[in-house]
Amino acid sequence: MHIQFSQSRPQGARLIAHVVDKGKLPAATNAAMRAGAEAARFKGTAGQTFDGFVETDGGVARLALAGAGDKNDEARLANLEKAGAALAGKYQSTGDKQLVLDLSESDLTAIEAAHVLLGLRLRNWRYDIYRTKLKDEQKITLEGVTVVGGPEGIEGAWAHAAALAEGVEFTRELVTEPANVIYPESFVARCKERFEDTGAELIVLDEAQMEEMGMGSLLGVGQGSTRESRILAIRWNGGGSEAPVAFVGKGVTFDTGGISIKPGPGMEDMKWDMGGAGAVAGGMLALVKRKAKANVVGVMGLVENMPDGNAQRPGDVVKSMNGQTIEILNTDAEGRLVLADALHWTQEEFQPSRVIDFATLTGAIIISLGNEYAGLFSNDDQLSKELSEAGEAVGDKVWRMPLGKAYDKLIDSPIADMKNIGGKGAGSITAAQFLQRFIADDTPWAHIDIAGMAWSDKPGRTWGKGATGYGVRLIDRLIADTVEG
Repeated sequence: MHIQFSQSRPQGARLIAHVVDKGKLPAATNAAMRAGAEAARFKGTAGQTFDGFVETDGGVARLALAGAGDKNDEARLANLEKAGAALAGKYQSTGDKQLVLDLSESDLTAIEAAHVLLGLRLRNWRYDIYRTKLKDEQKITLEGVTVVGGPEGIEGAWAHAAALAEGVEFTRELVTEPANVIYPESFVARCKERFEDTGAELIVLDEAQMEEMGMGSLLGVGQGSTRESRILAIRWNGGGSEAPVAFVGKGVTFDTGGISIKPGPGMEDMKWDMGGAGAVAGGMLALVKRKAKANVVGVMGLVENMPDGNAQRPGDVVKSMNGQTIEILNTDAEGRLVLADALHWTQEEFQPSRVIDFATLTGAIIISLGNEYAGLFSNDDQLSKELSEAGEAVGDKVWRMPLGKAYDKLIDSPIADMKNIGGKGAGSITAAQFLQRFIADDTPWAHIDIAGMAWSDKPGRTWGKGATGYGVRLIDRLIADTVEG
């Protein structure tokens, strides 16, 4: 979606929108519109819309009102995003190509106006490239927004938000693509294309290199697939000489469960088991596009988990890069095996100041938290606090869960250093305990289980049904708050 700015309304505009606070209509609203809004019980609550037709410029235009809620609401920016998203959701398929967002009577700040545009752009995103039989009235027609009378500084504020939107959209694209299109090698290729000429450095490890390094944990997951595994690192040096912050993503581009095969119903959803890697790729793109003043590296472990004759078996023992041995009891507990080597390599290669991993790791976290929060596990209280505050601020919410030595006995193996699953209880916790064994004692680390957040079966604040882009905004805000200051 193209966003442009103007001080005057374009001639012949057919769709004009105002963002209004609760209980406050624009002064220029005519009597018919006021009466209609009252009859429709439009009060300006966040995300509420109302429209009518008015004469303008010698013609007729649709005038839309989008509610932003109470001006003093502590969720002000989120409510402004809802207002923008409501406009996109309602008018993206009406046949109108351009929407005029008239802010000439608004007292929004530049940042507030940018959040309206962010909600509008993110909600207008839809991935229709494989839909060949859509009726005209089902196709997205809304292509751009012209902002009229915006506050001083809005173009700069939007430049930051636009980079963020691009990152979220990239994550959604990767997560939405089917597994016959996005697999480890094509994931890398798609990232190379998007990061070309950005100044970011991309590092790719193939199977031969990983084998030489001893990444038996990661390689074991992908050995049943004809698709070769990869590690992709994206490095951005926008700061000084300080150690980078590292984000690590689980990238299982399709997860059948391997020999411990999943039930058939719903297995198609496992194309988004690379949601953690998708979040890291999109988060890095947002940071790079806005030239973040920070040193950051994003690492993605990319594999496909298939039940081939060469596939890993329950009962196998593999050796990870850091020399620890793992007894495989269930090949469907594969994400932690991928992350084990990716986490160790990240620390060895980049010596990061802190490490945060994102993974669609366990169904158990959905039982615990539903689809409202991602599970946060950490060995560092300060990092947990910063992630919680960043998540609350941008809507990528996290809820801290416990870690403790008492859980370690659940993953101790009688024949190896550990096993890859615990018992029936505390499934998300034992998965986090497993990952912690691959983190250096002096490294602040957080694991974010996003199994309930990467995909949605219903529309949300700024997304339709499908990929949410969760994690991108959390990454961006954490860096903005803790590194850039």
